[in-house]
Amino acid sequence: MFITRLTSPILIIAYKEICDSSRNRWLTFMGSMFLLLSLSVSFAGSAVTGSLYLPELDSLMSSLSTISVFIIPLAAILLCYDSFVGEDESGTLLLLLSYPLTRMQILFGKLLGHVTVMLVATGAAFGLTAVLLLMLGEHYQKGELISAFVQFLISSNLLALTFILISYIVSLKSTEKAKAIGGLLLIWFLFVLIYDLLLLTILVSDFSFANQYVINALIAMSPTDLYRAINLVAIDGNQASGSLAMLANSDWGLPGMYGLLLLWIGSLTAISHRIFKYKPL
Repeated sequence: MFITRLTSPILIIAYKEICDSSRNRWLTFMGSMFLLLSLSVSFAGSAVTGSLYLPELDSLMSSLSTISVFIIPLAAILLCYDSFVGEDESGTLLLLLSYPLTRMQILFGKLLGHVTVMLVATGAAFGLTAVLLLMLGEHYQKGELISAFVQFLISSNLLALTFILISYIVSLKSTEKAKAIGGLLLIWFLFVLIYDLLLLTILVSDFSFANQYVINALIAMSPTDLYRAINLVAIDGNQASGSLAMLANSDWGLPGMYGLLLLWIGSLTAISHRIFKYKPL
């Protein structure tokens, strides 16, 4: 009975978020964008060399993760930037809190709904790509291909979950939707472009302070770099070149990097709940 009381409102709120995303065509649009991205990289990525061929699995997954690290956080931001500030502006958040619901139930209901939307969008797009590669790519080992795409989907949705929670924090702290989207785009720019560029610069430079412990700490401080390192290690980072190979040489190991990404998620969840718990309405 207690479990039913706890989960039922969460599931109802999650269902509402999923319906909203389907109604405003967000799910269709983002699913199509992910599908176009994955098909382009898989089947047309070799066009720059003057010929068309299916790339090796290591090269394919490295290219997908390199592009996805830009697109997936942005998609999560666009999905969730108005989760709280938008409802606060329209008055529906105050109405929602007038019902016998806890703020934790509201938070986790929204989180479950948004994670489900991202999982459906990425799962359908990258799953279809994997099926086409299994049908057309005779040189791929089926087990390795399925394992690579499953790992890629797990890490991609963990990255999406991280930026969903970041979006919640900014949305809870903002007073207008315009300020929320502006702040989140700045965070996206800093994490995905500036911090990543600075880290890669340190990796290829000969700074005396840039030992492996410093590099490990810098990787742990950014969920996007953890995501890139996870996918490089998972596909055998020895196949990477340049600064990407250095990124894959982190001493954390694959379980350690997944643990750090989960630590990011747990910390952001706690911060989101605390802000929402004490947010005046």
